[in-house]
Amino acid sequence: MKLSQNKYALYPPLEPKVEKWAISQISQNLTQFKQHFADRSQQHILSLLNNDPKKLHDELAKALYLERLRMKVEPWSNDPRDEKPFWGKVNEDLVDSSQLKPLETFQADQEIFQRIINRYVDEIVGYFSPNTYKIATSSVPHIVARLLNTVSTRRLMAGEIDLNSRLKITGDLDNIRQLSQKGTILLTPTHFSNLDSLLVGWAVSSIGLPALLYGGGLNLFKGIVFSYFMERLGAYKVDRRKKNFIYIETLKMYSQLTLQAGCHSLFFPGGTRSRSGQIENHLKLGLLSSAIEAQRRNFIEQPNDPKKIFVLPLAINYHFTLEASSLIDEHLKRSGKERYFIDRDQFPGILKTAKFLNKIISTESEIILSFGEPMDILGNPVDSDGNSHDQRNQAIDLKQYFTHNNQITTDYQRDSEYTKILANNIIKAFHRCNTVLSSHIIAFAAYQLLLRKNPSLDTFGMLRLPDDATNIPYNVFEQTVQLLQTELICRAQDKQLNIATHVTLPVAELIQHALKNLGIYHSTPPIAQTREGDIHAQNMNLLYYYHNRLMGYELETLF
Repeated sequence: MKLSQNKYALYPPLEPKVEKWAISQISQNLTQFKQHFADRSQQHILSLLNNDPKKLHDELAKALYLERLRMKVEPWSNDPRDEKPFWGKVNEDLVDSSQLKPLETFQADQEIFQRIINRYVDEIVGYFSPNTYKIATSSVPHIVARLLNTVSTRRLMAGEIDLNSRLKITGDLDNIRQLSQKGTILLTPTHFSNLDSLLVGWAVSSIGLPALLYGGGLNLFKGIVFSYFMERLGAYKVDRRKKNFIYIETLKMYSQLTLQAGCHSLFFPGGTRSRSGQIENHLKLGLLSSAIEAQRRNFIEQPNDPKKIFVLPLAINYHFTLEASSLIDEHLKRSGKERYFIDRDQFPGILKTAKFLNKIISTESEIILSFGEPMDILGNPVDSDGNSHDQRNQAIDLKQYFTHNNQITTDYQRDSEYTKILANNIIKAFHRCNTVLSSHIIAFAAYQLLLRKNPSLDTFGMLRLPDDATNIPYNVFEQTVQLLQTELICRAQDKQLNIATHVTLPVAELIQHALKNLGIYHSTPPIAQTREGDIHAQNMNLLYYYHNRLMGYELETLF
């Protein structure tokens, strides 16, 4: 099947024949791949256990205990129907194996182990359908356009959609396209909304890259339509309830093998959506470690021309987040416990909901997806040919990082440190490629001014400020926004971050632009301008959430 270029795409497909994509080739040989996946998972886990019969038996017992606990405490409607019989049989067989002689016990446990691995393999592995991909890529632009409300009601009814004017993709796109042909792309975006996967998929298609392999939470495979597309677009299933060692290592092996096979992949390294609204500053290391191992294995298995893995950060920049209210509530409940309570009056009535829907139809807003500079799997910058360089722009032979006495070695402690280095470099890259929007600026300014007006209050005290204590004189607010604007423009010039073009507007216009866009999907926006012209914080929880987007830059020291 040959893809035709979508009229909204910025570039033509690098490889128009979908069957030649690595993600498609795996599905064409799915039976062989699953067998290879199962074999490698068993070998890897046994090596981690030093082929110790007692350790294997203990891990099987732990897996059984945790799986039975999961089924009892947190069952889902889309769980397989044969779960209880399967794990009941595992329980019986483990009891029987413990009665045998040591050698026979080990053999029996290995058979149980193989069954568990095969079950996890069948559950995890995704399937990619070229036909479904073609349908999805032809319909996604229209879905995104309606979600982002890029047009007026009349134009929406007429089907006249200008998607690229509202969904903007920035970065060195030509370089990204070139590197995708020289190695394997591991895309690592920030994560703020359930819209992210849809937008990232569209952006990747728009710049002409093959489809990305990505993990989807098992709970997302519930809806008939949504699960239909996910199950046919290469998404592999991730069950975050499963905490046992065997499942986690099997999942990581899938990521490793698909990267080795050349599948461009998507990891949300934060693991889940940012609840606080802040750019991720702590990343999950599990799947990132699989990229380190995939690169090491490439050096071993492809000695003459090892394929490199390029880590590509991406910052997704919204004026609004659809789930902001529930996300910040969850963050505050986790961090505050008894110090935080949900205001029961926050849920809008019919009239407010109607006004809210009217804003979705009538207000225009932009979303910017900012690609950062590609890195190798240690976070070193790479040039357009994929060669690694250090901070002084000196060439680096990445292979040497895995070599000892002229041999590539297995060293899990070393690779664990490499994973931490990569994670730290991704966090730094997030802040550099992040694009600051007007809404981020005014939310940060408003919250910081109120914080300095109430220096004795902690976060939870701030969120309970009475309505008559959340006004800010306009002249003070404007001066503060101008201070932030000047600082951010300077930092953008130093390439410490990016700014949207509207950030350079005269300060009064910048404020009006931000007030128009901040929280447009909320029935009560975080801040508004009073009749007298002052600034009033209407929803402190949401103001705090949007303010947090600029945390991590130490801008609070300006005040």
